[in-house]
Amino acid sequence: MNDADRLGRDPAMRWIIGGHAVTKQAASTSQMGRFETEHLASDENFAALTDLSGVWIDCVHDRRPPKMIILDMDSSVSPTHGEQEATAYNGHFGCSCYHPLFLFNQFGDLERCSLSPGNVHSADDWEGVLQPVVVRYKGRNVRLYFRGDAAFASPKIYDYLEAEGFLYAIRLSTNQVLQESIAHLLTRPVGRPPNHVRRYYASFSYQAGSWDRKRRVVAKVEWHPGELVPRVGFVFTNLSRPAKRVTAFYNHRGTAEQWIKEGKNAIKWTRLSCRKFRGNAVRLQLHALAYNLANFMRTLALPKKVAHWSLTTLREKLVKIGAKVVSHGRYVTFQLAEVAVPRELFREILRLIDGLRPAPLPP
Repeated sequence: MNDADRLGRDPAMRWIIGGHAVTKQAASTSQMGRFETEHLASDENFAALTDLSGVWIDCVHDRRPPKMIILDMDSSVSPTHGEQEATAYNGHFGCSCYHPLFLFNQFGDLERCSLSPGNVHSADDWEGVLQPVVVRYKGRNVRLYFRGDAAFASPKIYDYLEAEGFLYAIRLSTNQVLQESIAHLLTRPVGRPPNHVRRYYASFSYQAGSWDRKRRVVAKVEWHPGELVPRVGFVFTNLSRPAKRVTAFYNHRGTAEQWIKEGKNAIKWTRLSCRKFRGNAVRLQLHALAYNLANFMRTLALPKKVAHWSLTTLREKLVKIGAKVVSHGRYVTFQLAEVAVPRELFREILRLIDGLRPAPLPP
């Protein structure tokens, strides 16, 4: 929005927008500000904006139907400054902030997100984020999985997941009963410890006081060189696979934290500088759309040899780079520094982008 005055005069941007912008000028900074804080902030437009990421993801899945969907839910921090509406001090993060909630799939797409005040629980508004996504996938023949940390170990959540046919793995905070169930693994092994990490797994049934029945719990115990006590983790699940594979499945939840970090660094979605809370919620949804566009670029239009690029690398090496445009009568030449993107790689990316065009309609 800060660059709207400059972009409003950019020829390429004016052609993309169309309408009167082609011959005149696109929206100014003040117009964009009013559009964001007034029009998009209305209840109807905000609801449509929140659903838009899911609409885009469905279009991607229509082209490449997945066999399964793994949903990772996690919260994060967005620091605030001044007297922004609904800002609050969060003791865990140690700052005044907002507390957004994110839901990703295994491809890194941001299925849905919501903005919450800084002093709410990490799982606050989980229903508003998860349920619309579940409704979207009901019509698709896919297996559904869910992963979450200990903040989502709530009877309401896993009762809902079981009712909807999800397979899940959710971290469980340790307690005395759980520790006693694996007491045989918590005794330091006899003999000189090796120089590598020793891992042990266990599987047993457990029923917390708030549960209506017993559920399977998987434990992992790690003995690290030079440490006197083991590292212990518990995950409760309805998966039937061996304990080691359940733990490996849960550990991939860490990729969601990496995607949140990319959203912060590449998309800057912590820049929520509006005074009103609804205005900041709109801005978070706009950041979510920008993130998904970049992630689609990574998953659909990058060759395999650079598929590992982060969004920051993608931005700096492919999108936000200097180039000289030479226009001739029949073609346009882009002159770029090949040290950033080699010619063959750039050609392959353009070919993949061209392949995303929809098939022409029959006459």
